[in-house]
Amino acid sequence: MILTSGPSFGLESNTFGFIISWATNASVTVEACTNLASPVWFPIATNNLANGSFYFRELLQTNSSGRFYRISSP
Repeated sequence: MILTSGPSFGLESNTFGFIISWATNASVTVEACTNLASPVWFPIATNNLANGSFYFRELLQTNSSGRFYRISSP
């Protein structure tokens, strides 16, 4: 689950970030796409949730009008 409230969600210093909270020791992959009408999802981060959560942060993409994120788990 992406936590969408609180100070850790959103824009900060040319980055966009959020906390992912899920089962402890679960492996998760953050995927992104730029067009939901014709989505092509690509992985941008993979992490093991040692304490059940981690903070994802990405530099703002200046060559894109928007990015959409989803979480997957193998």
